Amino acid sequence: MSRPAAALLGIVLVASCLRPPITGVGPLIPMLGNDLGLDNTALGVLGALPLLGFAVTSMFVHLLAARLGVNRAVALALVGLALGMLLRSGPLPAGLWIGTVVIGGTIAIGNVLLPAIVKRDYASHLSLATGVYTSVMSGMAGVGAGLAVPITAALDGNWRLTLAVWVALCVAALLAWLPRLRRSQQPPVARAVGRADPPVTPTSPPEGSGRGMWRSPLAWLVTGFMALQSTVFYLVLTWLVTMEGVLGIPPAEAGWHLFGVQAVAIPSGLVVSAVMHRLPDQRALAAGCGAAIGIATLGGLFAPQLLLLWLALLGVGTGSSFVVAMSLVAMRTRTAAQTAQLTGMAQSVGYLLACIGPVLAGWLSEVTGSWGPVLVLLAALAAGQGVIGFAAGRPRFIS
Repeated sequence: MSRPAAALLGIVLVASCLRPPITGVGPLIPMLGNDLGLDNTALGVLGALPLLGFAVTSMFVHLLAARLGVNRAVALALVGLALGMLLRSGPLPAGLWIGTVVIGGTIAIGNVLLPAIVKRDYASHLSLATGVYTSVMSGMAGVGAGLAVPITAALDGNWRLTLAVWVALCVAALLAWLPRLRRSQQPPVARAVGRADPPVTPTSPPEGSGRGMWRSPLAWLVTGFMALQSTVFYLVLTWLVTMEGVLGIPPAEAGWHLFGVQAVAIPSGLVVSAVMHRLPDQRALAAGCGAAIGIATLGGLFAPQLLLLWLALLGVGTGSSFVVAMSLVAMRTRTAAQTAQLTGMAQSVGYLLACIGPVLAGWLSEVTGSWGPVLVLLAALAAGQGVIGFAAGRPRFIS
């Protein structure tokens, strides 16, 4: 295999590890609740813990990568992710909770560093490259959700073993990543997460010049879009199977519905990635993502007999939203340094806010005895996402 092909394979395999350890939990939530005696609020906390790990770790990834180098940091994350999954699946009572936090923290490293690597290595095809690896993430998210219940059934109901099967994928990704460790680190990305590159003279009006990333209004708009799309995605991921159970849909079928949402998200993300760089701005596209999610949510509330239609539209909205969010991070920055900095900011703040979603949804269902208020909450979040996305979609740069 040629070196460029091997490098791309490594990126794809790492990306494929970043969602199944999380998405495979949602379809098993009813089983976990019954086996462990957890109510919806506690299960919501379990669903939020990876996001908390994302948020906290994202703030420090630049320090880790500046010390170890990007390639070694990613390898360390893969090892930590495998260990976290084994701990989560083990017999220790606290292992479920501690392992879930470790999983979130190690996935955050890949979440932050992959966009910077893609920005460096595929700058001339940025939208397409972003679309490819984010679509892999979306696809594997669907695979993790769709296979969770069938694998558990094949393992005689042992959900702990089901949650551990993805360790094998981490091992494969680590083996594909090892050639990068034998090559010298490429300084631009190592600097990207450690300190800023020299300033670049912009060709478009700069935003946040001289004030730093955290004081840039544009950076906060991108972060807000990331936060809301993440909140919607992980709320759906945690509770869709449970909500469908109220309609009498078996967990296995609901798990495949969640897979279907992610399956629709893949071509949606690829289409969006192919057209984003050709548009004069991204305002209509970003706002349209929120509109699709809002319509799908309200459709599920008021016309559940058309559930498959609304799930397909939900897949279009969530798949497009993720690609738009990741692309905006790259398109609103000029260097790999800025991309890594904005990625860390957007993911730390965004996931910190997003971790409230699953918990709030579980609590709402408990106090109201209905999932209707949760769907209303989803529609409101989608509306906010559309408004912020419209503002973030205007073409300009952070300097």
